[in-house]
Amino acid sequence: MSALRLTQRHALRSALLAAGLLVTTLVPAHATEPPQTVPAVDLQRFQGRWYQIAYYPNTFQKQCVANTTADYRLLMTGQLEVINQCSTASGGVSKVTGAARVQPTKLLGVPVAKGTDTAKLEVRFAPSFLAWLNAVWAPYWVIQLPSDYRYVVVSEPQRNYLWILSRTPALAAEDRTEIETRLREQGYDLARLQEEPQLR
Repeated sequence: MSALRLTQRHALRSALLAAGLLVTTLVPAHATEPPQTVPAVDLQRFQGRWYQIAYYPNTFQKQCVANTTADYRLLMTGQLEVINQCSTASGGVSKVTGAARVQPTKLLGVPVAKGTDTAKLEVRFAPSFLAWLNAVWAPYWVIQLPSDYRYVVVSEPQRNYLWILSRTPALAAEDRTEIETRLREQGYDLARLQEEPQLR
């Protein structure tokens, strides 16, 4: 083999190695692990209206074109009533009522005790008579939440879903920068984020 070919092969190997190192540095090593949640959520303070600022597009919100909100109300049972609504392309309003609960402690997939990790919630929009089925509850993890509860970032273990919510229809630029910086560190693809118009 000629010296030129050896040099070319060496250059190619070096380039591939450099590319591999670049990818490694761009993708956090923990991206395949579930995201870290905040230490705790005060469900009393979590109540009220949240405005959707941005999110990963999903099938169950495909009818929404603007003004998506989520209203939470703490019930005597310890669960939260959840009312999601949005404006549709036809000019109407889409509204759905569900529930949220602290993720129960489970053994072999079966709830055995009331959970204590208030940052790991589960939500359900299936009818209440199906609430006993584990399959109707979906993880809803709080991964970012400032001390004054002015915004919240919610996801789930596989990072397939993501929502950025705010107490106000517009989010401060510095808050958005902080959120996105942290999301990159947590292994999220910001290119998937879709902005939510709040046209009020």
